[in-house]
Amino acid sequence: MAIEIRDVNKSFGEAAVLKDVSVDVASGSLTALLGPSGGGKSTLLRVIAGLERPDSGQVVISGKDATRLPPQRRGVGFVFQHYAAFKHLTVFENVAFGLKIRKRPKAEIKKRVEELLELVHLDQFAARYPAQLSGGQRQRMALARALAVNPDVLLLDEPFGALDAQVRKELRTWLRRLHDEVHVTTVFVTHDQEEAIEVADTIVVLADGVVQQAGAPADIYDNPASPFVMRFLGPVTEIGGRLLRPHDVVISSEPGPGTRPAVITRVVRLGFETRVEFQVREPGGPGEAAEPVKEYPAWAQMTRESAGRLSAKAGAEVHVRPSVQAATVPAS
Repeated sequence: MAIEIRDVNKSFGEAAVLKDVSVDVASGSLTALLGPSGGGKSTLLRVIAGLERPDSGQVVISGKDATRLPPQRRGVGFVFQHYAAFKHLTVFENVAFGLKIRKRPKAEIKKRVEELLELVHLDQFAARYPAQLSGGQRQRMALARALAVNPDVLLLDEPFGALDAQVRKELRTWLRRLHDEVHVTTVFVTHDQEEAIEVADTIVVLADGVVQQAGAPADIYDNPASPFVMRFLGPVTEIGGRLLRPHDVVISSEPGPGTRPAVITRVVRLGFETRVEFQVREPGGPGEAAEPVKEYPAWAQMTRESAGRLSAKAGAEVHVRPSVQAATVPAS
């Protein structure tokens, strides 16, 4: 079920949280709303869900204007960061809750809940209570509960934000596999760039209430629309007044076209990668009134083999440049 957000504005008092936001979410896709805290991500998700009404603009779900529809008539499932589990109900009863209040037949409820618990790998925990589950298991239960009523759209507000790093990695891989099985249109909020790049089909970068860029993860990473997007989507360094990815820095022992002299200050080996830090020297202009040589720090990400061939070590004089295929944007 496709979602169309058209020119949505939302303010709380004098604070404008969403400013003329327009976003298209393709049917059956998994879309990440990515950005810093306070950028408007969760507010936009709540506008889609009907939990907040926009001051102006339109929300269209599956071709139908849903701007003023109440949440229960939008066909959406919502999963919050903190589970909101019913502590006095078992896992089975938590997942069945939405079906029971819709007065579905008992046999239908039993079949649907059992299917979902098997899908999220909780079938052996059906009789347990939420307090007897790990954080990752509780989050999978919350997702199963949201899916139980066959929503047209699944909305996830930082679903893994309360979990430790290792569990987050496991669950985002699981979420991608789950989405590929159920194909429900899914929108999730995150401030974790790696999470968005790994899981989503489309990323919408939101900051200061404005869509900074939207597109496929690879497109945004390789072709950022601004310095902000480039910095937010991954590590950057600066050479010659332009930002680029550290893995796109070429270091050589001899000068060449487009290179700048540099001195290595530190070499850090991180598993199969090596981080080479250096001071770039920008020569001043010609003549008596020439500007003094400018020095500034930068760094490159290299394989262990490349660093070994270079014999990279602190104090070595080298020459650096962006690679031919490097995506760059002005530093400011």
